[in-house]
Amino acid sequence: MNWSKLKIKNILYIVLIALLIIPQTRKPIQIFLNKGLALFAPSVKSDSELVLLNDYQWQLRSGDNKIKQFTEAKGKVVLVNFWATWCPPCIAEMPSLQALYNDYKDKVEFVFVTSDDFEEVNQFLSKNSYSFEVYQPNSKSPELFNVNSIPRTFLIDQEGQIIIDETGAANWNSDKVRQTIDGLLKK
Repeated sequence: MNWSKLKIKNILYIVLIALLIIPQTRKPIQIFLNKGLALFAPSVKSDSELVLLNDYQWQLRSGDNKIKQFTEAKGKVVLVNFWATWCPPCIAEMPSLQALYNDYKDKVEFVFVTSDDFEEVNQFLSKNSYSFEVYQPNSKSPELFNVNSIPRTFLIDQEGQIIIDETGAANWNSDKVRQTIDGLLKK
């Protein structure tokens, strides 16, 4: 066995562990790894898997304290994204969500939801040149939005059927998602 190769591998392993333990280096590494995972498009549900959202009773609050009634989204194609500024998978998928938002903001209702403080959210949006509006829950969300981990994103059609229910980072700017949204908008 070649001891010098073994020593180099051990040193690299120790450096990697150290980088993952140190908070200043851990988050960028996690974001980088999640960007790799976010290359894949989310799965579209088959007709037999579709779940219907019946409850649109949900109140949200924007950063400028305006109240948004989720009932206003009923009858529209809606993308709801639960995320946080500190969440590496959320950060990794945000560029694809922004790209999708840029092209569909006038056709699709985008609802970005966080529990983070708006000061942090606004800094995050500004730093990354994101232009979508972010909301905090102002009342209990509908039962189908039972979110245990983030990011979690739902694509809902005009009838309230959940077409995509994705947990984890995904590529929301993929051809598959765009074709799905285009198909929904033609209904």
